Parts: sequence; C-alpha cells; structure tokens
Amino acid sequence: MKQNTAPYQTREFKQAEFIKDPYMIEFLGLPEDERMRESTLEAALLANLQSFLLELGKGYAFMGRQFHLRGISGNYYIDLVFYNVILKCYVLIDLKVGKVTHQDAGQMDMYVRMFDDFYRRDDDSPTLGIVLCSDTDADIARYSILAGSEQLFASKYKLYLPTNEELRAEIESQKALFEQRITGKRGTPDPPSHARCR
Repeated sequence: MKQNTAPYQTREFKQAEFIKDPYMIEFLGLPEDERMRESTLEAALLANLQSFLLELGKGYAFMGRQFHLRGISGNYYIDLVFYNVILKCYVLIDLKVGKVTHQDAGQMDMYVRMFDDFYRRDDDSPTLGIVLCSDTDADIARYSILAGSEQLFASKYKLYLPTNEELRAEIESQKALFEQRITGKRGTPDPPSHARCR
C-alpha cells in the first residue's frame, strides 16, 4: 500500500489538496465587470471572510490584509495573508482582476522570498504564494517563474458557478493534467486551466 500511494505522499500532491483552481466566489454577489478594482474584490472577500475561508479549504487561518513588508529599498503590501495549520506554512494571496502577467508572478516570487526571510520560523514549511486572478495564461504557467517554483501558484476565481458544459470541460482538463503529473510525460499539453508550478 505504501508503494502504491507513494506518488500521492509528495509535498506537491499534498499542496495540491490545499490550493484550488478555480476558486468559486459567487457568494460575493459581484457582477462580472472588467472595470472592477482589486480593492473592491478585497473588500468583498473580507466582508465575507467566513465563506472565503470555507472556499480556501482545510486549515486556513486569516492573518491580515495589506500586510506590510518593509524591504531594503521600499515598502510592499500583500493583499491577504493566511496561515495553513495543516501544511504549517504561510499562504500569501495577491488579488488581480485581470489576466495573470509575468510581472504578477515575479512580484509574488519577491513577496514569498521576503516573507520567508522576515517571518518564517524554523519549524514552518516554506511560504506559498497564490496570484488569484480572473484568468490564467498557459505561456506564463509554462515559461515564467511559476514553472520553476514549488511555492508559487496562479489560480482563477469565478464570480459565478459554471454551467454543466464548463464543468465537464474543466473535469476533463484536470484529469489530463493529473495523468500527465503521474506519468511524468512532457510535451505540448492542452493549455492548463490554471498556472501551477511543478
């Protein structure tokens, strides 16, 4: 049994249980509006924090919003900071109302490194960073810093529940990605529905 379940006991697979894609935040009641501001999204999430914690999954504790990081040459603010008591690590979330960019991935990489330097204790696992955006990008998932890091993720949020057709397509996409991870096959897969590092 240990042999058969060994591929599922890795840190990557355990993290996958705690990092969703997509996050369903229809409970916010926000309209799908490309002109929405990140501050509007953040305020709505905080006003519905209990529902958002349930959507995040197991073991999440809210640590703060607009968390101040004082760097060597400037000040930086992380939208939302959580601690996962099961993974024993901090989880940083940067909210984006548009499609994820390579700048977003680079910014989150910097936040994660700084947070590890300033706040992570010896008994904590490495900090995880999630860019929570309205859409992901296959090229960025494959060729940016996201692809080379086990600590960085980009996940979509959806402001409405998917249709049956969208749900079927997402299930098939996730099955293909899961199979690809298990077999270790590379190639040119269909664009992933989310950007996740390996």
